[in-house]
Parts: sequence; structure tokens; C-alpha cells
Amino acid sequence: MQNRRNIALLLVVIALIVSIGVVRASRTPVTAIDGAIPLAVANTGTLNLKTYTSGEVRANQSMMLSAPSIGGGVLQITRLLHTGSAVKKGQVVLEFDPSEQRYKLEQSRSELLQAEQEIVKARADAAVQAAQDRVALLRARFDVRRAELEVGKNELVSNIDARKNDLALEQARRSLAQLEQDIQSHSVSGEATIAVALEKHNKAQLAMTQARENIDKMSVRAPMDGVFAIEKNTDSAGGMFWGGMSLPDYREGDQTQPGNNIARVIDPSNMQVVAKIDERQRGNVVVGQPADIRLDAMPGQVFRGTVKSIAGMAVKQFWEDIAGGRFEVTIQFPTSDSRVCPGLTAQIVILGDEKKNVVYVPRQALFVRDGRWVVWVKKGGAFEAQEVKISAENESRAAIAGLAPGTEVALLDPTLPKKSSESATTSPVAGDR
Repeated sequence: MQNRRNIALLLVVIALIVSIGVVRASRTPVTAIDGAIPLAVANTGTLNLKTYTSGEVRANQSMMLSAPSIGGGVLQITRLLHTGSAVKKGQVVLEFDPSEQRYKLEQSRSELLQAEQEIVKARADAAVQAAQDRVALLRARFDVRRAELEVGKNELVSNIDARKNDLALEQARRSLAQLEQDIQSHSVSGEATIAVALEKHNKAQLAMTQARENIDKMSVRAPMDGVFAIEKNTDSAGGMFWGGMSLPDYREGDQTQPGNNIARVIDPSNMQVVAKIDERQRGNVVVGQPADIRLDAMPGQVFRGTVKSIAGMAVKQFWEDIAGGRFEVTIQFPTSDSRVCPGLTAQIVILGDEKKNVVYVPRQALFVRDGRWVVWVKKGGAFEAQEVKISAENESRAAIAGLAPGTEVALLDPTLPKKSSESATTSPVAGDR
């Protein structure tokens, strides 16, 4: 037991010594290696928290137009308006080849006529059978009556003839009973035959109705007033595609699967810009902030929009060459200019707050050491790590606490070898924004 306590005490002492050594090492000045280290000066002033990004114009309201969901395989586009065409509600904007549905309509019509003939024949056959059964029933009843009269003479004839009369009456009654059962079977069979023919008639009629509806579906109408926009043809890549892949638009003559999105109708009076911002700038953007929008298609003109929404979760696509995730931001476009259409590229400046009378340094001067933000302060011919706290930052600068104005800080980590330090820089120092 005493040995275990000694070992535990020894481990605690070793851990304390190591932590003290780390603290001292972080405070120990480091001499510059192999020449000068680029420097920056901590300044005092106003830090503008503008956020720069790019985005794409999108419609705030749009309705998708899809290929009709019908059975029978692929559909072929026979008519398709051009992207940008103005459309009215109810206007035919997209058509598919109705040949197959017309063939099904004619086939169903033929089956309907055949079913009608079968109904007529079944009813006629049932009527003939009913007439024959009535005649046979009268004959059988007459035979029974005649046999009953013969039996009434049994007292006047010999025993042998009387026995013959009894047997004849019994046979006539059995024949009558059998005939009555047969007539009942004929009636049920006739009704079943008529019911089958009627079912075939109803099935053919339903198929005709469905074929007519499918033919009507081959013409797709605009659900509202707006601008027509064609979607990308995902079928052109065999159903397999990935981000960054270039796909053509749908064209007349293309084939597609039922239910695929072909085009959309866009409301041009209500547009918005969708962009993404770096996760480090998420804190600088809030709903309601103004934003300057410059469209690449309209150089020299600036539109003033408003931040409408910010995604609650950062997303990173596996093909994007970025260090962290990005948040999607939606900016309401301020005007219904007819020249502004979905798909235009926009350069955006979100006008954030201003931090006045703060000490700031280039973001390139900030380093992570032992899980803390530090700057390397120049002291004579050496550098010493000094912990700081970041209160705000934009793309190029960061407002910090814990550093005196005018202090010179390193833009490269002086503890790294020269070759490593040259390649270990963070993002280049952006211009003043």
C-alpha cells in the first residue's frame, strides 16, 4: 500500500514538472532563425466587419413542371419553350409525344366495342335458353300430369300395369325436379356470363378514360404567370452525376422518365440571392443587415438588399477545398428589375457592424499554441509567444485583447524551420476592407 502511494505521488510530481516546463517554454523568447521574420504592427482604430462573398440569384417563388407520372416507359419531349420565355397561367409550355397513349385509347375502344357485342350475345343466349327452359318445363309438367291420370286407373287394370303406372309417375316427377334444377343453373350461368361481359366493358371504358386523361397530361400548362426556365437533363449522364459535373438542358426530342423535373415557372417579381459565408464570419452576419449586391451581368450597378435568413448548420461538401464548413445566407433582392433573372452571379458585401477603438492585427499574425490563440511579439532579436483573445474578425484583420498598440508581431511562426515556416502561413493578408 505504501509503495502505491509513493508511485502515485511521484506521477503527480512529474506531471507538475512537465506543465511548468510547458508554461516556461511558451514564455521563453525564441531567436529568429535564418534571417528576418516578416512583421506587422498592432494598430488601434475601427474594425469594419464587412463580409465578402459571392452567390447566385434565385427566384423566391417558383413551381416545378414534371413529366407526367404515367406507366409505359420513357416519354419524349415534342415541344419545349425557351428559357426566359414569359408565360401566362394555363398556357401550354411543355408537350410530350402522345402516340403510345393514343394507341392505348384505340385499343381500349376496340375492347369496349367487343365487350358490348359480348353483352348483347350473352343476353340473347340467356333469353333463348330461358325460352327453351320454359317449353321443357311445360312438357315435364304435362308428363307428370298424364302419369298421375294413368295411376288413377290402377284399380281397373292388372297389378303389373298398375306397377308400370306408378313407376312412370315416379320417373316423370324425377325428370321435373331435375329440369327445375337445370333451369336454375341456366339462369345463374347466364347472369354470370352477362356479368363477365359487363366487367370487360367497364374495364375497357376505364382504360379509355385513363388513356384520354394521359393524353391530356401530355400537354403541361403553366401553373402561374412568370418566366419559363428549363432544368438540367440528368438523364443525359445515364442517371449518374456528381457535383461540378456539366449537364445540358432538356431539349425537344429528349427522352425522360415519368416524374422527372423538366422545367419550372419562376415569379420574376420576387428574387433573392443565395450565398455562403465562412464559419469564422458567421458571428458577423445577422438577419436584417444591409448588403450591397453587384451582378456580373450588370457591371457598375449596385443593389441594396437585406439579409433574410441564415442557415442554422454549417455544411461542407467533400469536393470543396476549404478548411471548415460554410453557412448558407439568403439575401432579399430589393427590386423587380426585368433584367434580373435566376442564375446570374452576384458579388456581395454584407455591411456588418463596426468595432471602434480596438486593437487589431492581421489574421496572419494569429497562431494556435497549446489550444490557445497567441501572437509572437518581437522583443529585441527574439520573439515571445503572448496569449490574446479574439473579440471580432473580418477576412483580413482580427480585433484582439491582451496586446498593447504599436507592438510588433510576427507573421510567421518563428519556432518552425525556415522552409516549414514559409509554407506554414495561414491565408494571405487581404487588403483593407
